[in-house]
Order: sequence, then C-alpha cells, then structure tokens
Amino acid sequence: MEEEHEDHGHSVAAYTLVTIVLLGAIIASIAVVIASGVLGIIGAVVVVIGVIVGKVLSMAGYGNKNRLTPPARPGDTSHQSGSTTSRQS
Repeated sequence: MEEEHEDHGHSVAAYTLVTIVLLGAIIASIAVVIASGVLGIIGAVVVVIGVIVGKVLSMAGYGNKNRLTPPARPGDTSHQSGSTTSRQS
C-alpha cells in the first residue's frame, strides 16, 4: 500500500500569502523598534492585503488542488466500492 503524504500548501497562493504576510510582519516589527504608529498600521494593512491576495489566488485556481476531496480517516472503508460501514453498539 502506498503511503499518502499530505500536501502542506505548496502552491503559488500559499507562497504568495506567506511572503506578503512576512513582509507586513517585518514592517510592523520595525515600527515597534522605532516607535512609529503609522508604520505599525502600514504593516498591519500589508498583512491584511496578503491574506486577501492569498485567498483570491486560491479561488483563481492557484491554490492546493487536493482541497476538493476530504482526507480519509483511519479505518474508514466507505470509499471502497460495494462496502458499507456499520457500527456496533
């Protein structure tokens, strides 16, 4: 049986989101060091923009392709043809 590995978001949408959010976090961190409220707000806005861009790219088809099928649970055999699962009480 082949071992299944979860895709940890390796997609254009995920990399773009992380890059933009990281940039916003760096800007906000610099704002804390130099005590600038305006720069802190700019950093927060960049973080929010990053989340929006990541979501838009994901919806445009640049996200994880495996999101359409739910992950199989251990012991779940309902995906096999002709079989049914039953519970004992």
